[in-house]
Amino acid sequence: MSNKIRKIGVLTSGGDSPGMNAAIRSVVRTCAFHNIGCVGIYRGYQGMIEGDFKEMGPRSVNNIINKGGTILKSARSMEFKTPEGRKKAYDNLVKAEIDAFVVIGGDGSFTGALLFNSEYNFPVIGIPGTIDNDIFGTSHTLGYDTALNTVVEVIDKIRDTASSHNRLFLVEVMGRDAGHIALNAGIGAGAEEILIPEEDMGLDRLLDSLKKSKAAGKSSSIVVIAEGDKIGKSVFELKDYVESNLPEYDVRVSVLGHMQRGGSPSCFDRVLASRLGVKAVESLLEGKSNFMAGINQDKITLTPLEQAIKGHSEIDAELLRVSDIVSI
Repeated sequence: MSNKIRKIGVLTSGGDSPGMNAAIRSVVRTCAFHNIGCVGIYRGYQGMIEGDFKEMGPRSVNNIINKGGTILKSARSMEFKTPEGRKKAYDNLVKAEIDAFVVIGGDGSFTGALLFNSEYNFPVIGIPGTIDNDIFGTSHTLGYDTALNTVVEVIDKIRDTASSHNRLFLVEVMGRDAGHIALNAGIGAGAEEILIPEEDMGLDRLLDSLKKSKAAGKSSSIVVIAEGDKIGKSVFELKDYVESNLPEYDVRVSVLGHMQRGGSPSCFDRVLASRLGVKAVESLLEGKSNFMAGINQDKITLTPLEQAIKGHSEIDAELLRVSDIVSI
């Protein structure tokens, strides 16, 4: 291990996701294991600019592995996008004798870290924390598994109402640019149709599918829609379109919203966060920088931050085929 790094900062940035606290815990305790200091940076890059720091030790992260959200808080910082803002951040890190930092967040957070490193050669490792699972270089991001379980649980309850009243429910889930939540939760919850940004289903095909479901004897249906799907301007406009073309359907809309971000992280997310935190700290101590710690085929790997940002997370074609088969 390198002796150059004596203190590591840790921050959470962008949207919160279940498992962030478990990752913070892992970073703090890995630092303690290797006898180096750890500083919590509150409110992401904005807290870095304002010097909102707190020394952290093993006992300061007691009983957080099971909590959703992030004890370090998160904020989007417009000031960090300016050279002046990044200079303030750098000066505060130097003043606090922080030699490197771990950033837990998504591609926007990684973009900021990469730019900061290019200007000040400041060592940084990223941990992917986003429920959308849209980061290249890892099969799972922190919070994704928990969000899936939350969505499936809610859709199961919605189906009870749909079946009782012979209704069609349009359920909108998070996924502005990626349909991973919609596709996997849709299959897991037995949805009749799944609409995602990556696949342009089209209104006519949706109507045909709903007609076939009706003809096949289905008295109720669930359609899971990623918020970024382009089939309609909004899920409510889609509801109006379906009702005007298929008046036999009693259509209801349920937008799950931010409930998908919250809740106690699943065991998978807790274990993943713990593994990624250890990898992030030990990579910095080994002299590595500008990488993201991720998981692929159950192995913890490092991906260059630039690739993680610019790469594209692909939808599993097999899952699309499975969805088509099991929804008849």
